[in-house]
Order: sequence, then C-alpha cells, then structure tokens
Amino acid sequence: MTAGKTAPGPVPKRPAPRTLVWLASFPKSGNTWTRVFLANYVLDRPEPVPLSEIHRIGANDSGADLYGRVAGPGFRATDLSAALATRPRMLAAIAGNGADLNFVKTHNRNAAVGLQPLIPAALTRAAIYILRDPRDVALSYARHFGVSVDRAIAHLGNPENSTAADPRKVKQYLGSWSGHVASWVDADAFPVLVQRYEDMLADPEETFAKMLGFLNIPVDRARLAKAVRFSAFGELQRQEATAGFSERSANAERFFHSGTARQWEGVLSAGQLARIEADHGAAMRARGYF
Repeated sequence: MTAGKTAPGPVPKRPAPRTLVWLASFPKSGNTWTRVFLANYVLDRPEPVPLSEIHRIGANDSGADLYGRVAGPGFRATDLSAALATRPRMLAAIAGNGADLNFVKTHNRNAAVGLQPLIPAALTRAAIYILRDPRDVALSYARHFGVSVDRAIAHLGNPENSTAADPRKVKQYLGSWSGHVASWVDADAFPVLVQRYEDMLADPEETFAKMLGFLNIPVDRARLAKAVRFSAFGELQRQEATAGFSERSANAERFFHSGTARQWEGVLSAGQLARIEADHGAAMRARGYF
C-alpha cells in the first residue's frame, strides 16, 4: 500500500481515480491527533514522527501552497474566487498522484459553495469524521481563534460560519457545528466512519484500529501500540514546547492545551449551556452527548 503523498502530481487529463480519504472535523475536534497517529503508523519509525512532518502522509486542503502549485505564479489565497476555481484541479491533482490512498485534512463542511462541491464525490474513496462534544469544542475554539467563549458559541451556531483566508491558507467553509456534523455523517455518496473524540480518549488502540480496518490497512498490534504511544498528548505537548507547531494560531499560547473530555463542566455558565443545547440539542442527543 502507498498512502498520503502530499504533493499533487501533474493535473490529470483523464478523470482522476477515487483515492481521496478525507480526515474531516469541525475545528478543534481531534483532527490533528488523528493525523499524528496515522503518520506514526504509516511511516513506522523507531522514534515519534516530528509534528513538522505529519504532512508527509496527507495534504491540508486549506494550504495555499497546494493551490499555488496548480494555479501557478500570482495565485493569492485571499482571492476567494480564484481559490474556489482552483480547488477542483488541486484535488484532482492530489487524487491522481499515483498513491493508493491520499489522506486530506479538511475542516470544510461536506457541501457546495454556489454550484461547486467542496468535497467532490467523484474523487473520494471514503472519509473519517472526528466528532467532539460542542461544549468542549466551544472552549477550545475560543482559545484557538482568540475570541470570547460567548463569541465562539455564536460561531458554532452560525450556518454561515467560516475561517478567514490569509496568505498561507484559503477560506474554509464551516457552517454551524450541527450543520457540519449532518453534512458528513449523513453523506451517502461515499463511506464515512464517524469517530467520537471522547471514545478515542477512552480507548485509543481500539478506535485507531477501527480506523485502520475501515481503510483496509492491515492492523499490526505492536505497531499500533507504538503509534498510539508516539501520538500521546504528552508527547505532542513536548514536541510543541521544544520545536513549536506551524498550525498553532497566532491568537493562542499553544495548540495542544489539555486534550481531555468534559472540560466544560464547571466552566460554561447555565446560559451558555442553554444556548449550545438550543442550537445543537438534536445532533448532540443523536450522538450520545445527553
């Protein structure tokens, strides 16, 4: 098996194969942990894979460099029309790069902008969707984006929520938390494995083994245990403290804060909890958060 070449190949003249495997989540839900695990499992090194190298097993669909390689000189990530116009060719180039599987990180909802699908089914083999309690997401989102918790809760409830483009990354179309969840877990154009972050914390070996099995990647138990150990939260905090992490927001002191479940208890007010439950109660109930 070959997996996860980051660089796109030449833009294919024929329809690209269905090799894309989306690693999808709303921001601050466990996407990075999943990618670190996969990097350690796939690369199978005797030491933990540095955070600066996790891109080796997959692309980030917001990275301006990937768009620029396809669009050519003069591409600007802040040009929203140009980014959307380039996206289909960028994804087709990744899908056609010769790898059996191509992991692609995304925070985009599985929807269309105008008439253009953000997640093209014709290129997609499967998706792993990482889900996290929105009460904890709100706290982590507030820290990461440098906004108040009330503002973060409002963002999670906004169907037009998006991240701003800058020279390093294109705009990401999130929508509301519950809308984001529905767009992925209800997808029927390709297989989707839904994995709760809380279950990953409770039993990382079994949940990551489930991901590998879903992708038809052979599960070697010793290799699995090593990859889980090398992607443990304490190891990620150690690496970030030592060498930094490029995905840390300029608004946050660190990317890897605590990584625990139920951080919201005793922190969110009754009013804040009521707002989250009013916005997302049905989706939370369906996924076992009540």
